[in-house]
Amino acid sequence: MKIEELSMLEQTFNQLVETLLIKKAEGEYFTVRLNSEKSQFTRFNHAKVRQTGFVADASIELTLMADKRRSFRHFPFSGNWEIDWQIAYSALQELRDELPLLPIDPYLVLPSGTNTSREVHIGKLLTTEIVVTNILESVADLDFTGLYAGGVIIRAYGDSSGQKHWFATDSFTLDYSLFMESGQAVKGTFAGSNWDESAYLAKINDGKKQLAILSRPVKELPKGQYKTYFAPAAVADLLNMLSWGAISEADIQQGNSALGFLSRQEKQLSRKFNLQENFQLGLVPRFNELGEMAASELILIEQGNLINTLVNSRTAKEYNKPANNANSSETLRSPEISPGNLAFDDVLPSLDTGLYVSNLHYLNWSDRPSGRITGMTRYACFWVENSEIVAPIENLRFDESLYRFWGEENLVDLTDFQEFIPEVGTYESRQLGGSLVPGMLVNDFTYTL
Repeated sequence: MKIEELSMLEQTFNQLVETLLIKKAEGEYFTVRLNSEKSQFTRFNHAKVRQTGFVADASIELTLMADKRRSFRHFPFSGNWEIDWQIAYSALQELRDELPLLPIDPYLVLPSGTNTSREVHIGKLLTTEIVVTNILESVADLDFTGLYAGGVIIRAYGDSSGQKHWFATDSFTLDYSLFMESGQAVKGTFAGSNWDESAYLAKINDGKKQLAILSRPVKELPKGQYKTYFAPAAVADLLNMLSWGAISEADIQQGNSALGFLSRQEKQLSRKFNLQENFQLGLVPRFNELGEMAASELILIEQGNLINTLVNSRTAKEYNKPANNANSSETLRSPEISPGNLAFDDVLPSLDTGLYVSNLHYLNWSDRPSGRITGMTRYACFWVENSEIVAPIENLRFDESLYRFWGEENLVDLTDFQEFIPEVGTYESRQLGGSLVPGMLVNDFTYTL
């Protein structure tokens, strides 16, 4: 998206918010949220282009509040003032008619802040003409399958109290797999705001080395407990589970959080484990659905102790807790696990004999109150003996508690390097952000099948 086009979209959005301020009636409150992108999508199969195209999409969510009631409308946003205002004013009238028919919301939070912000991150993405060439040139001899998505993503907010936020960023993600005829595969992701050819080639070359090991006979392992190294991608999968019924204050209050033992100080994790929300990375907007700004950094777990949960204003009102401006679902937005002391060259010597797990999938809670997670290994997972990778493994199912694998006795160390694992979802729209995580070495991780 050109700078001029981006500026025009911002001006139209601001005009929409300012006109709604003029049109709102006494006792009415509103929020306006913009979700927009202009993206190129290219899908690859067998190192050839299977499908390619462009998406230019933008939508507004207008929420009206009055008399302790709220309702909302979604409608498209074109950037053409005459069209957009006509649709927005019609939605406003519909919401006014609808509100008296709705039940009272006892925990309704009205917009009331004075925050404003503007972030525009201009990157250096591959131009349309060279996307295919740059991606496929180094994998022409491989069964390369994947999806490239790149372009500008915009999130914006305005409300009846005068708050206004604008966040726009250039970004790309490449979610890919290198397959063998046997069905074994190496999975990788490459993402950022600036395409780095040397970094991409390094990722592909590392994948080729793993493919060579995957060609060896597969080793079947009995169920049991094994010392395991989890690569950063696998750590990110485990971390993401905290957004599903764990780090939310509402889940803590309702007694169904996986971190309940931590919140009651009945257990703690390893002193080596530290987790925070880090918005200084600039990957996602700091403002939430009410225009509230999160702190640039928020410590969640420090030296194994739960310091903060994620608390939005609605939860704060319901349970009389201080809010820290979390989003409506109280999920992680820009999480970072702090690095440890395990150097890359020391990973295999420290593992000695056990499993090297590159990726996980199908994760779910098997017993959420006790923090037990079940899932499976997937893609380029190996058996290691005497500090050497000797064979790929059959997929294993695991069932283990976070109080063990992040616990004092079982967490051996975290790596001294971190990797950014991007969100690659494209359902309804491209997702922002990701996790900054190290790898980790764990004793006696439990595999059940």
